[in-house]
This record gives sequence, C-alpha cells and structure tokens, in this order.
Amino acid sequence: MTVQTAQGPTPPADPGRHLASPTTRSALRIQHHLLGAAREFLRGEGFTELLPPVIGPVTDPGARGSKQVDIDFYGHRYKLMTSAILYKQASLLAFDKIFCVAPNVRLEPLETAGTNRHLVEFHQLDVEVAGASREQITALVEQLVVHMVRSTAAALPAEFEELGRDTDAFHGLLQGAFERVRHSEAVLDLRAAGHDQNPDAELDWEGEALLSAKAGRPFFVTDYPKGSRGFYDRECPGEPGLLRNFDLIAPEGYGELCSGSERTNEYADIITRMRETGENPQKYRWYLDLVREGIPASAGFGIGVERLTRYVAGLDAVWQASAYPKLAGVVSP
Repeated sequence: MTVQTAQGPTPPADPGRHLASPTTRSALRIQHHLLGAAREFLRGEGFTELLPPVIGPVTDPGARGSKQVDIDFYGHRYKLMTSAILYKQASLLAFDKIFCVAPNVRLEPLETAGTNRHLVEFHQLDVEVAGASREQITALVEQLVVHMVRSTAAALPAEFEELGRDTDAFHGLLQGAFERVRHSEAVLDLRAAGHDQNPDAELDWEGEALLSAKAGRPFFVTDYPKGSRGFYDRECPGEPGLLRNFDLIAPEGYGELCSGSERTNEYADIITRMRETGENPQKYRWYLDLVREGIPASAGFGIGVERLTRYVAGLDAVWQASAYPKLAGVVSP
C-alpha cells in the first residue's frame, strides 16, 4: 500500500510491504516479460547481448542535472556508470550489433524526487548498431517497442487487470510509424501554449510533460541543438548546430522513454566537441585511444526499463517499477 501525497505516491518505508504488494508483483511481471520480449526480438535480428561494466575511469558526461558517484579503485578515482554509451561504441570492435541491460546510478537533483519519473538507480536497455543511420535506428526502436508491448499485453491479461490498465491504450502505439517532430517545432508548440521553453536546451521536464500529455501515441523529438547533449552525438552535416539525435516520448503524460543518436567517431571531431562542452580529453584517454585506432560509425539508443514499465503498466510513479527503488534524497535499502 502506498501513501498518497500532493506529488503522487511515495515508496513505503518498509521494503517488505512494497515487495509483497500486488501492484509491485504485477508491475515486475510485466517488466520481466518486456525484457524477455526485447531479448527475443533483438536476438532474432542478429544482436549479441553483452554484460556492461558497472565502474570505469569515466562515464557519460551528458546526464542532465545529475552528479556522478566516485569510488576508490585501488588508488584510482573511478565512476559508477551513469550510461554505457562509451562502452557500447567500444563493443562494436567485437560485434556489429550489440545490446545490454545496463545498470546506472545518477545522483539526481533533490527536486526530481517529486517528478514521479526519476530514479537514482535504474536500468537501460542499451542498443548499438555499427554503420546505422538515425533513420535506421529509429525504425528499429519502433519495431522493438511495438514487439515488446504487443507480446506483453497478449501474455499477461491478469496483470493488466490487477493494475486497472486498459490495453486499448496501446492501439496507437501498435500501429508503429511514430511521428517525428523536430526540436525547433516542439519549442514553437510549447511557446504557443504559454510555456517558455529555451530553444537552445533540451526540453525541460514541464515542457516534455505538456507535449506528452496531449499526445495520443508515442512520438520522436529529433534534431536537438548542439550544446544540449553529449560530445558523442553526431552533428548534422548539412545543418551545423543541430545533432542527429532523438528522444522517444510516450503519450498520456508519461514522458521520455528513450534517447539515442548517430555517434561521432572521428577523433578530431570528438576532441573539438569535448572542448566545446567543457570536458577534459585527458580523462577519456582509453576511449580516445580506441577512437584514434578506429571504431565503427554507429547509431544507438537506450530505453529506460523502469520508465517503459511504468508506461505499459499504467503506474503512478516510476519507483513502482523497481523492486528496490532509490529516489533523490531518500535513504533506502
């Protein structure tokens, strides 16, 4: 049983109550089936599953507003992974098509504890494809998400009934071919609605929620401005200042489910982008050594496992999709 607050339900102090809750059991069964369906689909498409690292000398610097966690690794300062992005690119030296279910830890700002869509510890279904374009990788996202949701909705009617989630809500999603909206168009839409979205930044949480709430099916936001994302997103050759990236936004107010892009793999371009974003290239020596030797051009994405579960299960908050949820500023097991 959860406690209702003005910000939505909050996790019970007793983890045993959370684990024994029928809501938790149904949500985690849905999550289990979603991941099984993802593995089934990706293996059928020729992907190899890898086990990603949990620590490393550096991690993704592009996590919005959150802090990284340092640990002592035999006298060296290492990081807990906030994203597997750099390791996904490196893994393409072994296989052309890879995926993993990657654990991530981000010390989110305290205000995110009330958004109902942020966790400090979460998982991503990470995918990377050598030689792929953004168009190819967004088509893969569509096919993957449609397969995951269709399979889960068909297999677990009792779980959806327990949660009160009407699977007719997925009618638009199951048609595929999600709409593409450029970031600049989304900004104009939000400003017309009275929301002062910064045109040079990522969609803020309120703006993202507004767009999500009025959507009838998932849609992509593409072409974010340079400076709003990490150094690894490829810049559009014909439109300097824009990036070949995307977010997948769920309908019904559930917000972002997935982020991805074409990746920059040219050494000089990466060094330039690092300096533009204030990153010290020396920190990324192992990664830059691989880039100098040659890593494949690629495109990829990460789907938030708990966020997707929340949307599919129709949950009030993302922590309900985690067996052991950790929210910003909340000390928990």
